[in-house]
Amino acid sequence: MTSSSSSPLLSIEGLRTVFATDAGELAAVDGVDLTVYRGRTLGIVGESGCGKSMLSLSVMGLLPSPGRIAAGRVVFDGEDLARLPAERMRALRGKRIAMVFQEPMTSLNPVYTIGFQIVEAMRAHEPGTPFAELKARAIAALERVRITAAAQRFDDYPHQLSGGMRQRVMIAMALACSPDLLIADEPTTALDVTVQAQVLDLLRDIQRETHMAIVLITHDLGVVAGMADEVAVMYAGRIVERAPVADIFNDPQHPYTLGLLGSMPRIDEERERLLVIEGSLPPPGQVPRGCRFHPRCVFGTRECTLQDPPLLALGPRHVVACIHAPVERFMATLAADGVA
Repeated sequence: MTSSSSSPLLSIEGLRTVFATDAGELAAVDGVDLTVYRGRTLGIVGESGCGKSMLSLSVMGLLPSPGRIAAGRVVFDGEDLARLPAERMRALRGKRIAMVFQEPMTSLNPVYTIGFQIVEAMRAHEPGTPFAELKARAIAALERVRITAAAQRFDDYPHQLSGGMRQRVMIAMALACSPDLLIADEPTTALDVTVQAQVLDLLRDIQRETHMAIVLITHDLGVVAGMADEVAVMYAGRIVERAPVADIFNDPQHPYTLGLLGSMPRIDEERERLLVIEGSLPPPGQVPRGCRFHPRCVFGTRECTLQDPPLLALGPRHVVACIHAPVERFMATLAADGVA
């Protein structure tokens, strides 16, 4: 089944992922709705612990025990991944949906060569293909991610490569079967700025060539600005704002988004100091009543403690979960209090 360019390749609807504990079930992802289209990049941003990685593992069917999808749908090209048998999910994973993890040294097996690992990833989906053909394709995949002397590097072990090269190997492995969707979970966090830029350029080039969709999970707003078409801001297991990338940076509407942007250094404007979002992210099971962000929000009111606000449409593609939106109301509140 192949989706049209106008329909989502991936549609997440009301996804709720929980973990069983002695204190009961705790929700790591709680009612998330997202769509991803072919040839487009969705950036998912938020602090560590907000549920970004659990969301990606839910899509991939790789939740660690005792995690499970308790509600919602994860529809990929017409199939609900949350309801698929394990065998069918294994057939999709790696071939049509691939993932690049944050730290390649923990994902690559240190006792096998990188070439062997790429070949085995392909062999899992093409068991009858001769080794020589798979090897040639693995070398081509290494060349595609701009690893020099790929034929020689085929027999290298992970420890013989730099961090940037290991990440390229992970991308080569993920793309070896030409997936329709690539989920990249903090793919550049462990890399220096120069190598980070090279890896992101590589992903952009490959996306243009293959028209694959990308879900880019990161806490780095600079990476999102350069890569994403649309951005979803996540907080305490929920999406609090979703909009095209230009709207997020030029017209943010949620106090949390404003705080994230204010804490990011920018070369296009002078600031005496960066903003700090006071407090910390609530752990699952200790989410406050009402708006989950209100204990840390400078615009918080008593009304914010009464209900968890739904996503409100501010435009055709811009939604925000805040009872005080649009942002002009924030400014009016500050002015009324004599702050602005």
